[in-house]
Amino acid sequence: MKPTVNFPGLLQKFFVERLMQQRHVSPHTISSYRDTFKLLLQFAHRHLRKPPDRLTFEDIEATLISAFLNDLEKTRGICARTRNLRLTAIRSFFRYAAYEAPMYAAQIQRVLAMQGKRFTPARINFLSRKEMQALLAAPDQRAWGGRRDHALMLLAADTGLRVSEITRLRRQDVTLGVGGHVDVLGKGRKQRATPLASGQQSF
Repeated sequence: MKPTVNFPGLLQKFFVERLMQQRHVSPHTISSYRDTFKLLLQFAHRHLRKPPDRLTFEDIEATLISAFLNDLEKTRGICARTRNLRLTAIRSFFRYAAYEAPMYAAQIQRVLAMQGKRFTPARINFLSRKEMQALLAAPDQRAWGGRRDHALMLLAADTGLRVSEITRLRRQDVTLGVGGHVDVLGKGRKQRATPLASGQQSF
C-alpha cells in the first residue's frame, strides 16, 4: 500500500520552509502564491466535496488542476498570462513535493508536464517627450506632496525602475553628484546600480 502524505502539512512547509526561509521570496510572490492555492482549495471543495483539511495529495492531480485553470478563465475572465502565473505557483509546489513525497513521482511528473497557455504579448507603448513633460508638470511643486510626487515620477522616467523598486528605496540608496546612481534591489533579489542623469534636460 502506497504511504500517504499530509497534504495540508506539506503545503504549509512549502510556504514557510521553502518560500520564506530557503528562497526568501518577496512578499508579493508570497501573496500571489497564497491567492492561487486559496482559489484552488475553494475549487477542490466545490468539485470534490472535501474541505481543505480533508484533501489528500492524491486529490490534487493534473486533471483537477486543468479544470481549475479552465474555470478561472471562464468564471473570472482571467487572461492567459494570469492563468500561467497560477500554474507557475502550482508547479513550484509540485517541484518541492518531488523531494518531500517521491512516492508520488508519477502524479508529480504529470503536473510538472503541464504547459502554459500560449498568448501574444501586448505591445507596450512609450510616452512621447510632450506627454512626459506634461506628466512631470502635473504635480503642484509649491506643496511638499507635489514636490515628492514630481521627484518620484522624474526618478521613474529617468531610471525605468519599477514602482515596487522605487517605493523600497531608502535615503542611503541614492548617490548624488558625480557618478550619481541609485542602488536597487530588484526582481529576483538582484542588486544593481542604476545611473542618474544630471538633470531634466532629457525631457
